[in-house]
Amino acid sequence: MADTPVVTRFAPSPTGYLHIGGARTALFNWLYARGRGGRFLLRIEDTDRARSTPEATAAILHGMEWLGLDHDGPIVSQFERAERHAEVAQEMLARGHAYKCFATQDEIAAFREQARAEGRSTLFQSPWRDADPASHPDAPFVIRLKAPRTGETVIDDQVQGRVVIGNDQLDDMICLRSDGSPTYMLAVVVDDHDMGVTHVIRGDDHLNNAARQMQVYAAMGWDVPVFAHIPLIHGPDGKKLSKRHGALGVEEYRAMGYPAAAMRNYLARLGWSHGDDEVFSDEQALAWFDLDGIGKGAARFDFKKLDHISGQHIAAMDDAALIAQLQDYLDAVGGRPLSAPEARAVAKAMPILKPGAKTLPQILDKARFLLVSRPIEKDEKAAAALDDVSRSILTQLTPQLQNASWDRDTLETVLNGFAEAQGTKFGKLAAPLRAALAGRAVTPSVFDMMLLLGRDESIARLEEAAV
Repeated sequence: MADTPVVTRFAPSPTGYLHIGGARTALFNWLYARGRGGRFLLRIEDTDRARSTPEATAAILHGMEWLGLDHDGPIVSQFERAERHAEVAQEMLARGHAYKCFATQDEIAAFREQARAEGRSTLFQSPWRDADPASHPDAPFVIRLKAPRTGETVIDDQVQGRVVIGNDQLDDMICLRSDGSPTYMLAVVVDDHDMGVTHVIRGDDHLNNAARQMQVYAAMGWDVPVFAHIPLIHGPDGKKLSKRHGALGVEEYRAMGYPAAAMRNYLARLGWSHGDDEVFSDEQALAWFDLDGIGKGAARFDFKKLDHISGQHIAAMDDAALIAQLQDYLDAVGGRPLSAPEARAVAKAMPILKPGAKTLPQILDKARFLLVSRPIEKDEKAAAALDDVSRSILTQLTPQLQNASWDRDTLETVLNGFAEAQGTKFGKLAAPLRAALAGRAVTPSVFDMMLLLGRDESIARLEEAAV
Protein backbone atom coordinates (compact mmCIF):
# COMPACT_ATOMS: atom_id res chain seq x y z
CA MET A 1 0.00 0.00 0.00
CA ALA A 2 3.06 2.25 0.21
CA ASP A 3 2.66 3.43 -3.40
CA THR A 4 -1.12 3.72 -3.22
CA PRO A 5 -2.41 7.32 -3.23
CA VAL A 6 -3.69 8.29 0.21
CA VAL A 7 -7.47 8.24 0.60
CA THR A 8 -9.05 9.26 3.91
CA ARG A 9 -12.66 9.76 4.89
CA PHE A 10 -14.82 11.47 7.44
CA ALA A 11 -17.94 9.47 8.26
CA PRO A 12 -20.19 11.30 10.74
CA SER A 13 -23.59 10.19 11.93
CA PRO A 14 -25.95 13.15 11.50
CA THR A 15 -26.94 14.30 14.98
CA GLY A 16 -27.94 17.89 14.22
CA TYR A 17 -24.57 19.62 14.35
CA LEU A 18 -20.88 19.03 13.72
CA HIS A 19 -19.45 18.04 17.10
CA ILE A 20 -16.11 19.62 18.00
CA GLY A 21 -14.60 16.12 18.32
CA GLY A 22 -15.93 15.17 14.91
CA ALA A 23 -14.55 18.40 13.48
CA ARG A 24 -11.08 17.50 14.76
CA THR A 25 -11.37 14.00 13.25
CA ALA A 26 -12.39 15.56 9.93
CA LEU A 27 -9.49 18.01 10.15
CA PHE A 28 -6.92 15.26 10.83
CA ASN A 29 -8.22 13.27 7.84
CA TRP A 30 -8.24 16.39 5.67
CA LEU A 31 -4.70 17.39 6.67
CA TYR A 32 -3.32 13.88 6.15
CA ALA A 33 -4.84 13.51 2.69
CA ARG A 34 -4.34 17.06 1.43
CA GLY A 35 -0.75 17.17 2.70
CA ARG A 36 0.07 14.14 0.55
CA GLY A 37 -1.82 15.02 -2.58
CA GLY A 38 -4.45 12.43 -1.70
CA ARG A 39 -8.24 12.43 -1.57
CA PHE A 40 -10.50 13.31 1.34
CA LEU A 41 -13.95 11.73 1.12
CA LEU A 42 -17.19 12.35 2.99
CA ARG A 43 -19.68 9.66 3.96
CA ILE A 44 -22.83 10.27 5.97
CA GLU A 45 -23.61 7.25 8.16
CA ASP A 46 -27.34 7.74 8.03
CA THR A 47 -28.62 4.24 8.70
CA ASP A 48 -30.44 5.44 11.85
CA ARG A 49 -33.41 6.83 9.97
CA ALA A 50 -35.03 8.35 13.06
CA ARG A 51 -32.10 10.71 13.65
CA SER A 52 -30.86 11.11 10.08
CA THR A 53 -32.73 14.11 8.75
CA PRO A 54 -31.77 16.39 5.85
CA GLU A 55 -31.46 19.23 8.39
CA ALA A 56 -28.99 17.23 10.49
CA THR A 57 -26.88 16.44 7.44
CA ALA A 58 -27.01 20.08 6.33
CA ALA A 59 -25.73 21.17 9.76
CA ILE A 60 -22.66 18.94 9.37
CA LEU A 61 -22.01 20.24 5.87
CA HIS A 62 -22.34 23.87 7.01
CA GLY A 63 -19.86 23.24 9.82
CA MET A 64 -17.34 21.67 7.44
CA GLU A 65 -17.82 24.46 4.91
CA TRP A 66 -17.14 27.11 7.56
CA LEU A 67 -14.01 25.26 8.71
CA GLY A 68 -12.84 25.12 5.09
CA LEU A 69 -12.67 21.31 4.97
CA ASP A 70 -13.50 20.64 1.34
CA HIS A 71 -14.05 17.03 0.26
CA ASP A 72 -13.55 15.17 -3.01
CA GLY A 73 -16.27 13.49 -5.03
CA PRO A 74 -19.94 13.13 -4.16
CA ILE A 75 -21.16 12.64 -0.59
CA VAL A 76 -21.79 8.95 0.06
CA SER A 77 -24.98 7.94 1.89
CA GLN A 78 -24.50 4.71 3.84
CA PHE A 79 -28.24 4.05 3.89
CA GLU A 80 -28.44 4.17 0.09
CA ARG A 81 -25.80 1.43 -0.17
CA ALA A 82 -27.77 -1.15 1.85
CA GLU A 83 -28.13 -3.48 -1.15
CA ARG A 84 -24.36 -3.55 -1.64
CA HIS A 85 -23.82 -4.33 2.06
CA ALA A 86 -26.33 -7.20 1.87
CA GLU A 87 -24.61 -8.48 -1.26
CA VAL A 88 -21.30 -8.77 0.62
CA ALA A 89 -23.02 -10.61 3.50
CA GLN A 90 -24.41 -13.11 1.00
CA GLU A 91 -20.99 -13.48 -0.61
CA MET A 92 -19.40 -14.29 2.78
CA LEU A 93 -22.19 -16.80 3.34
CA ALA A 94 -21.48 -18.44 -0.02
CA ARG A 95 -17.74 -18.60 0.78
CA GLY A 96 -18.35 -20.28 4.10
CA HIS A 97 -17.13 -17.28 6.09
CA ALA A 98 -20.61 -16.53 7.46
CA TYR A 99 -23.63 -18.58 8.47
CA LYS A 100 -27.36 -18.35 9.02
CA CYS A 101 -28.29 -18.11 12.69
CA PHE A 102 -31.87 -18.92 13.69
CA ALA A 103 -31.40 -18.28 17.41
CA THR A 104 -34.16 -16.14 18.91
CA GLN A 105 -33.62 -13.25 21.32
CA ASP A 106 -35.03 -15.40 24.14
CA GLU A 107 -32.57 -18.20 23.36
CA ILE A 108 -29.64 -15.76 23.32
CA ALA A 109 -30.74 -14.25 26.63
CA ALA A 110 -31.05 -17.73 28.18
CA PHE A 111 -27.57 -18.65 26.92
CA ARG A 112 -26.07 -15.56 28.53
CA GLU A 113 -27.91 -16.05 31.79
CA GLN A 114 -26.65 -19.62 32.06
CA ALA A 115 -23.11 -18.54 31.14
CA ARG A 116 -23.16 -15.93 33.91
CA ALA A 117 -24.42 -18.48 36.40
CA GLU A 118 -21.60 -20.87 35.44
CA GLY A 119 -18.95 -18.14 35.39
CA ARG A 120 -18.32 -18.52 31.66
CA SER A 121 -17.95 -15.88 28.94
CA THR A 122 -21.29 -14.41 27.94
CA LEU A 123 -20.21 -14.02 24.30
CA PHE A 124 -22.94 -15.83 22.40
CA GLN A 125 -21.83 -19.01 20.66
CA SER A 126 -24.48 -19.92 18.16
CA PRO A 127 -25.47 -23.58 17.80
CA TRP A 128 -26.06 -22.84 14.11
CA ARG A 129 -22.41 -22.00 13.34
CA ASP A 130 -21.59 -25.43 11.91
CA ALA A 131 -25.11 -26.76 11.42
CA ASP A 132 -25.99 -28.73 8.30
CA PRO A 133 -28.04 -26.46 5.99
CA ALA A 134 -30.45 -29.36 5.64
CA SER A 135 -31.39 -28.81 9.29
CA HIS A 136 -32.28 -25.15 8.80
CA PRO A 137 -35.87 -24.37 9.76
CA ASP A 138 -38.24 -22.18 7.77
CA ALA A 139 -37.84 -19.28 10.19
CA PRO A 140 -36.31 -15.79 10.40
CA PHE A 141 -32.52 -15.73 10.59
CA VAL A 142 -29.60 -13.35 10.79
CA ILE A 143 -26.31 -13.77 8.96
CA ARG A 144 -23.36 -13.95 11.35
CA LEU A 145 -19.68 -13.72 10.53
CA LYS A 146 -17.83 -16.97 11.25
CA ALA A 147 -15.01 -15.42 13.25
CA PRO A 148 -11.95 -17.45 14.27
CA ARG A 149 -12.29 -18.87 17.79
CA THR A 150 -8.56 -19.24 18.44
CA GLY A 151 -5.47 -17.12 17.90
CA GLU A 152 -5.20 -13.34 17.99
CA THR A 153 -6.21 -10.33 15.97
CA VAL A 154 -3.41 -7.76 15.79
CA ILE A 155 -4.02 -4.10 14.98
CA ASP A 156 -0.84 -2.22 14.10
CA ASP A 157 -2.31 1.12 14.99
CA GLN A 158 -0.42 4.28 13.99
CA VAL A 159 -1.36 6.02 17.25
CA GLN A 160 -2.06 3.29 19.79
CA GLY A 161 0.78 1.02 18.69
CA ARG A 162 0.45 -2.77 18.46
CA VAL A 163 -2.93 -3.79 19.87
CA VAL A 164 -3.50 -7.52 20.39
CA ILE A 165 -6.97 -8.93 21.02
CA GLY A 166 -7.60 -12.62 21.64
CA ASN A 167 -10.09 -14.03 19.16
CA ASP A 168 -11.87 -15.76 22.04
CA GLN A 169 -12.92 -12.22 23.08
CA LEU A 170 -14.70 -11.59 19.78
CA ASP A 171 -18.15 -12.93 18.93
CA ASP A 172 -19.64 -13.96 15.63
CA MET A 173 -21.03 -10.53 14.89
CA ILE A 174 -24.27 -10.08 13.02
CA CYS A 175 -23.75 -8.75 9.50
CA LEU A 176 -27.30 -8.92 8.20
CA ARG A 177 -30.38 -8.61 10.42
CA SER A 178 -33.43 -10.84 10.07
CA ASP A 179 -35.22 -8.08 8.13
CA GLY A 180 -32.39 -8.08 5.59
CA SER A 181 -30.88 -4.78 6.72
CA PRO A 182 -27.09 -4.59 7.17
CA THR A 183 -25.46 -3.74 10.48
CA TYR A 184 -23.20 -0.74 10.96
CA MET A 185 -20.17 -2.99 11.57
CA LEU A 186 -20.49 -4.56 8.14
CA ALA A 187 -21.51 -1.39 6.30
CA VAL A 188 -18.43 0.53 7.49
CA VAL A 189 -16.03 -2.07 6.12
CA VAL A 190 -17.83 -2.43 2.78
CA ASP A 191 -18.02 1.34 2.32
CA ASP A 192 -14.37 1.92 3.22
CA HIS A 193 -13.30 -0.82 0.81
CA ASP A 194 -15.49 0.35 -2.05
CA MET A 195 -14.43 3.98 -1.55
CA GLY A 196 -10.76 2.95 -1.71
CA VAL A 197 -9.97 4.27 1.77
CA THR A 198 -6.32 3.64 2.61
CA HIS A 199 -6.20 5.26 6.06
CA VAL A 200 -8.96 5.09 8.68
CA ILE A 201 -8.33 7.93 11.13
CA ARG A 202 -11.04 8.02 13.80
CA GLY A 203 -11.72 8.21 17.54
CA ASP A 204 -10.24 5.54 19.80
CA ASP A 205 -13.76 4.59 20.89
CA HIS A 206 -13.72 2.60 17.62
CA LEU A 207 -10.58 0.63 18.51
CA ASN A 208 -12.47 -2.50 19.60
CA ASN A 209 -14.61 -2.23 16.47
CA ALA A 210 -11.45 -2.41 14.36
CA ALA A 211 -10.66 -5.91 15.61
CA ARG A 212 -14.11 -7.14 14.57
CA GLN A 213 -14.06 -5.25 11.29
CA MET A 214 -10.70 -6.79 10.38
CA GLN A 215 -12.45 -10.19 10.34
CA VAL A 216 -14.65 -8.92 7.49
CA TYR A 217 -11.60 -7.73 5.54
CA ALA A 218 -10.03 -11.17 6.03
CA ALA A 219 -13.21 -13.02 5.04
CA MET A 220 -13.45 -11.02 1.80
CA GLY A 221 -9.73 -11.11 1.05
CA TRP A 222 -9.54 -7.32 1.04
CA ASP A 223 -6.55 -5.15 1.97
CA VAL A 224 -6.83 -3.81 5.51
CA PRO A 225 -6.44 -0.02 5.67
CA VAL A 226 -3.95 1.70 7.96
CA PHE A 227 -5.67 2.36 11.28
CA ALA A 228 -5.05 5.42 13.45
CA HIS A 229 -7.30 5.68 16.49
CA ILE A 230 -7.03 9.11 18.08
CA PRO A 231 -7.85 9.80 21.75
CA LEU A 232 -11.09 11.57 22.54
CA ILE A 233 -11.25 15.19 23.68
CA HIS A 234 -11.77 15.82 27.38
CA GLY A 235 -12.85 18.94 29.22
CA PRO A 236 -10.51 20.88 31.53
CA ASP A 237 -11.55 18.56 34.37
CA GLY A 238 -10.26 15.50 32.52
CA LYS A 239 -13.73 14.08 31.84
CA LYS A 240 -15.17 13.38 28.41
CA LEU A 241 -16.18 16.61 26.71
CA SER A 242 -19.87 17.29 27.23
CA LYS A 243 -22.39 20.12 27.40
CA ARG A 244 -21.33 21.00 30.93
CA HIS A 245 -17.95 22.10 29.57
CA GLY A 246 -19.54 24.59 27.19
CA ALA A 247 -20.06 24.63 23.44
CA LEU A 248 -19.95 21.31 21.60
CA GLY A 249 -20.96 22.25 18.06
CA VAL A 250 -18.66 23.94 15.57
CA GLU A 251 -21.40 26.45 14.71
CA GLU A 252 -21.36 27.64 18.33
CA TYR A 253 -17.69 28.60 17.99
CA ARG A 254 -18.50 30.40 14.77
CA ALA A 255 -21.22 32.32 16.63
CA MET A 256 -18.75 33.15 19.41
CA GLY A 257 -16.62 34.86 16.79
CA TYR A 258 -13.55 32.65 16.47
CA PRO A 259 -12.05 32.86 12.96
CA ALA A 260 -12.14 29.58 11.05
CA ALA A 261 -8.34 29.63 10.61
CA ALA A 262 -7.90 29.93 14.37
CA MET A 263 -10.25 26.98 14.96
CA ARG A 264 -8.31 24.85 12.45
CA ASN A 265 -5.06 25.77 14.20
CA TYR A 266 -6.46 25.05 17.67
CA LEU A 267 -8.12 21.77 16.69
CA ALA A 268 -4.91 20.60 15.00
CA ARG A 269 -3.04 21.21 18.25
CA LEU A 270 -5.68 19.35 20.24
CA GLY A 271 -3.92 16.01 20.46
CA TRP A 272 -1.24 16.58 17.82
CA SER A 273 1.98 18.52 18.06
CA HIS A 274 4.91 19.63 15.93
CA GLY A 275 7.67 20.46 18.35
CA ASP A 276 6.73 23.50 20.41
CA ASP A 277 4.81 25.21 17.59
CA GLU A 278 1.50 26.59 18.87
CA VAL A 279 0.42 29.08 16.22
CA PHE A 280 0.79 28.15 12.56
CA SER A 281 -0.77 28.60 9.14
CA ASP A 282 -2.71 26.09 7.06
CA GLU A 283 0.33 25.70 4.81
CA GLN A 284 2.50 24.78 7.77
CA ALA A 285 -0.10 22.37 9.15
CA LEU A 286 -0.37 20.63 5.78
CA ALA A 287 3.41 20.30 5.53
CA TRP A 288 3.91 19.15 9.13
CA PHE A 289 0.92 16.94 9.94
CA ASP A 290 1.68 13.27 10.38
CA LEU A 291 0.20 10.45 12.40
CA ASP A 292 3.27 10.00 14.58
CA GLY A 293 2.67 13.47 16.04
CA ILE A 294 -0.63 12.38 17.59
CA GLY A 295 -0.42 11.65 21.31
CA LYS A 296 -1.90 8.59 22.99
CA GLY A 297 -3.40 10.56 25.87
CA ALA A 298 -6.70 12.43 25.75
CA ALA A 299 -6.43 16.09 24.77
CA ARG A 300 -8.00 18.70 27.06
CA PHE A 301 -10.06 21.52 25.62
CA ASP A 302 -8.79 24.84 26.94
CA PHE A 303 -10.59 28.11 26.12
CA LYS A 304 -7.56 30.16 27.22
CA LYS A 305 -5.38 28.46 24.61
CA LEU A 306 -8.07 28.89 21.99
CA ASP A 307 -8.31 32.60 22.84
CA HIS A 308 -4.53 32.97 22.60
CA ILE A 309 -4.34 31.25 19.22
CA SER A 310 -7.36 33.19 17.96
CA GLY A 311 -5.79 36.49 19.03
CA GLN A 312 -2.57 35.62 17.19
CA HIS A 313 -4.48 34.81 14.00
CA ILE A 314 -6.50 38.03 14.20
CA ALA A 315 -3.32 40.07 14.74
CA ALA A 316 -1.65 38.50 11.70
CA MET A 317 -4.67 38.62 9.40
CA ASP A 318 -4.79 40.88 6.36
CA ASP A 319 -7.27 43.73 6.93
CA ALA A 320 -9.42 42.87 3.92
CA ALA A 321 -9.60 39.23 5.02
CA LEU A 322 -10.53 40.33 8.52
CA ILE A 323 -13.36 42.52 7.19
CA ALA A 324 -14.64 39.48 5.27
CA GLN A 325 -14.46 37.44 8.50
CA LEU A 326 -16.43 40.13 10.34
CA GLN A 327 -19.12 40.09 7.65
CA ASP A 328 -19.28 36.28 7.86
CA TYR A 329 -19.63 36.48 11.64
CA LEU A 330 -22.43 39.06 11.41
CA ASP A 331 -24.22 36.86 8.89
CA ALA A 332 -23.85 33.81 11.18
CA VAL A 333 -25.42 35.58 14.15
CA GLY A 334 -28.09 37.40 12.15
CA GLY A 335 -26.46 40.80 12.57
CA ARG A 336 -26.66 43.73 10.18
CA PRO A 337 -23.77 43.57 7.69
CA LEU A 338 -21.29 46.43 7.56
CA SER A 339 -22.09 48.97 4.86
CA ALA A 340 -19.31 49.83 2.41
CA PRO A 341 -18.45 53.10 4.25
CA GLU A 342 -18.50 51.28 7.61
CA ALA A 343 -16.25 48.54 6.28
CA ARG A 344 -13.79 51.15 5.01
CA ALA A 345 -13.84 52.96 8.37
CA VAL A 346 -13.26 49.72 10.30
CA ALA A 347 -10.47 48.68 7.94
CA LYS A 348 -8.76 52.05 8.47
CA ALA A 349 -9.07 51.58 12.24
CA MET A 350 -7.60 48.05 12.28
CA PRO A 351 -4.25 49.16 13.80
CA ILE A 352 -6.10 50.15 16.99
CA LEU A 353 -8.77 47.40 16.83
CA LYS A 354 -6.59 44.31 16.40
CA PRO A 355 -4.30 44.55 19.44
CA GLY A 356 -5.65 42.47 22.31
CA ALA A 357 -8.70 41.23 20.38
CA LYS A 358 -9.28 37.48 20.79
CA THR A 359 -12.53 37.21 18.86
CA LEU A 360 -14.36 39.01 16.07
CA PRO A 361 -17.07 40.47 18.38
CA GLN A 362 -14.30 42.11 20.42
CA ILE A 363 -13.16 43.95 17.29
CA LEU A 364 -16.71 45.07 16.55
CA ASP A 365 -17.13 46.17 20.15
CA LYS A 366 -13.98 48.30 19.99
CA ALA A 367 -15.14 49.69 16.64
CA ARG A 368 -18.56 50.62 17.97
CA PHE A 369 -17.70 54.36 18.02
CA LEU A 370 -17.36 54.15 14.21
CA LEU A 371 -20.64 52.27 13.74
CA VAL A 372 -23.02 54.47 15.76
CA SER A 373 -24.63 57.66 14.57
CA ARG A 374 -25.84 60.74 16.41
CA PRO A 375 -27.58 61.05 18.76
CA ILE A 376 -25.06 58.81 20.54
CA GLU A 377 -26.71 56.45 23.01
CA LYS A 378 -24.84 56.43 26.32
CA ASP A 379 -24.33 53.44 28.60
CA GLU A 380 -24.84 53.90 32.35
CA LYS A 381 -21.23 54.74 33.19
CA ALA A 382 -20.89 57.11 30.24
CA ALA A 383 -24.07 58.94 31.20
CA ALA A 384 -22.77 59.33 34.77
CA ALA A 385 -19.53 60.83 33.41
CA LEU A 386 -21.49 63.62 31.70
CA ASP A 387 -22.58 65.60 34.76
CA ASP A 388 -23.10 69.39 34.75
CA VAL A 389 -19.42 70.11 35.40
CA SER A 390 -18.27 67.80 32.60
CA ARG A 391 -20.74 69.26 30.10
CA SER A 392 -19.52 72.76 31.00
CA ILE A 393 -15.94 71.65 30.39
CA LEU A 394 -16.88 70.22 26.96
CA THR A 395 -18.61 73.51 26.08
CA GLN A 396 -15.40 75.40 26.84
CA LEU A 397 -13.21 72.86 25.05
CA THR A 398 -15.05 72.72 21.74
CA PRO A 399 -14.06 76.20 20.46
CA GLN A 400 -10.38 75.38 21.03
CA LEU A 401 -10.69 72.40 18.69
CA GLN A 402 -12.48 74.28 15.90
CA ASN A 403 -9.33 75.64 14.29
CA ALA A 404 -6.74 73.18 15.63
CA SER A 405 -4.71 71.12 13.15
CA TRP A 406 -6.23 67.61 13.17
CA ASP A 407 -3.15 65.53 13.94
CA ARG A 408 -2.14 63.64 17.06
CA ASP A 409 0.59 66.04 18.25
CA THR A 410 -1.69 69.07 18.00
CA LEU A 411 -4.65 67.32 19.64
CA GLU A 412 -2.46 66.12 22.51
CA THR A 413 -1.10 69.64 22.99
CA VAL A 414 -4.56 71.24 22.93
CA LEU A 415 -6.21 68.73 25.26
CA ASN A 416 -3.35 68.55 27.76
CA GLY A 417 -3.07 72.36 27.78
CA PHE A 418 -6.82 72.68 28.33
CA ALA A 419 -6.72 70.18 31.23
CA GLU A 420 -3.85 72.11 32.83
CA ALA A 421 -5.77 75.39 32.49
CA GLN A 422 -8.69 73.71 34.28
CA GLY A 423 -6.36 72.75 37.11
CA THR A 424 -6.69 69.03 36.41
CA LYS A 425 -4.98 66.21 34.48
CA PHE A 426 -5.97 64.83 31.11
CA GLY A 427 -7.11 61.60 32.79
CA LYS A 428 -9.99 63.48 34.39
CA LEU A 429 -10.95 64.94 31.03
CA ALA A 430 -10.84 61.53 29.28
CA ALA A 431 -14.04 60.09 30.83
CA PRO A 432 -16.45 62.77 29.50
CA LEU A 433 -14.60 62.72 26.16
CA ARG A 434 -15.08 58.92 25.86
CA ALA A 435 -18.74 59.32 26.83
CA ALA A 436 -19.25 62.05 24.22
CA LEU A 437 -17.36 60.36 21.39
CA ALA A 438 -18.45 56.74 21.89
CA GLY A 439 -21.20 56.61 24.50
CA ARG A 440 -19.04 54.21 26.46
CA ALA A 441 -16.78 54.36 29.51
CA VAL A 442 -14.30 51.89 27.97
CA THR A 443 -13.08 52.76 24.48
CA PRO A 444 -9.96 53.01 22.36
CA SER A 445 -7.72 56.04 22.94
CA VAL A 446 -9.53 59.39 22.81
CA PHE A 447 -6.94 60.65 20.31
CA ASP A 448 -7.37 57.57 18.07
CA MET A 449 -11.13 58.04 18.05
CA MET A 450 -10.91 61.75 17.23
CA LEU A 451 -8.46 61.13 14.38
CA LEU A 452 -10.61 58.35 12.91
CA LEU A 453 -13.89 60.22 13.29
CA GLY A 454 -12.44 63.40 11.84
CA ARG A 455 -12.83 67.03 12.93
CA ASP A 456 -16.47 67.62 11.98
CA GLU A 457 -17.90 64.44 13.50
CA SER A 458 -15.79 64.68 16.67
CA ILE A 459 -16.83 68.28 17.33
CA ALA A 460 -20.47 67.50 16.55
CA ARG A 461 -20.44 64.69 19.13
CA LEU A 462 -18.79 66.92 21.75
CA GLU A 463 -21.35 69.67 21.13
CA GLU A 464 -24.23 67.21 21.37
CA ALA A 465 -22.96 65.81 24.68
CA ALA A 466 -22.43 69.32 26.12
CA VAL A 467 -26.10 70.25 25.80
